[in-house]
Amino acid sequence: MAESEFPQSRRATLKDVAKAAGVSLASASYAINGAGSVGEATRAHILKVASELGYRPNQSAKAMKTGRTGAIGLIVPDLTNPFFPNLAQVVIQAARTHGYSVFLTDTEGSPEAEQNAAGLLVQHGVDGVIWFPIDDTGAVSKIIDGVPAVVLDRNLPGYDVIQADYEQGGRLAAEHLIAAGHRRIGVISGPHAASSARQRAEAAIAVVEEKAQLAWHVHNAFSVDLEPPVREALERREATAVIAGADLIAIGALRHIRAIGQSSPDDVSVVGFDDIPWAQLHTPSLTTIDMPVEEMAAAAVETLIRRMGAKGEPPSRQVFGVRLVARQSVRVLK
Repeated sequence: MAESEFPQSRRATLKDVAKAAGVSLASASYAINGAGSVGEATRAHILKVASELGYRPNQSAKAMKTGRTGAIGLIVPDLTNPFFPNLAQVVIQAARTHGYSVFLTDTEGSPEAEQNAAGLLVQHGVDGVIWFPIDDTGAVSKIIDGVPAVVLDRNLPGYDVIQADYEQGGRLAAEHLIAAGHRRIGVISGPHAASSARQRAEAAIAVVEEKAQLAWHVHNAFSVDLEPPVREALERREATAVIAGADLIAIGALRHIRAIGQSSPDDVSVVGFDDIPWAQLHTPSLTTIDMPVEEMAAAAVETLIRRMGAKGEPPSRQVFGVRLVARQSVRVLK
């Protein structure tokens, strides 16, 4: 049957594909689903015919038969942070190579939205979930119970975990500033409820207290719009350098330093964490800790695929190394 002869008023069925390709219904099914013992030439012919007819598999029927929907969920806390669109893009690309689509949801830092998002993903029958939790409470755990899941960034018992070496990052940031001659260093850490934020700050502070002086430490900073305690710490002008728990926080610090009549790096040096695209575009360009987000995202997908096929295996934990990227926001003191 030529493409122009196929009636456009109805959707092509698997039976139509089999008839047009001159094969059995079973062969057509095997070819389209990548199963069975169909020769490559026959498979290519069937797929070509299916494409010409505009055939699309009935995913609902397929899900009922196989118990799989061919979709995974990705829960992230903040798509306005460039770190997360980059992560999501890699997850989507990696999932596609395995034949999966991705349902992406942004919780905007809200625990309630996070739980609602998880519930919707479960209702839609996703085969697995990649989850970047807001904090370490694991409130979503009960909702996704029984669904294969991989956790990014946080330490949650019972899950496969993908992390960067945040302690290494904190040490690198502190050691870089101390090597540049700084002896009064302030630390701005992220949400205290997040283990990754605590690990970054605690490792940096340990090095600073050993080899220099901790000017101040404020925590629970979230983004560019700095909280009052962070602004007040900067306004005291006690630190010659600042370590921020994320690049967006660091950029907020750079802006506030300028707003109070100081400059960076001349008056205050700043180191961030994440190496988002804005880090190298900002003036001054931001010295930061590079997170291997692409590798972590790809590992999350690979781990989830394995977990979906082997639900009884014990949870795994993968930790990726980080590196310091030196740019213009750190001044070497004489």
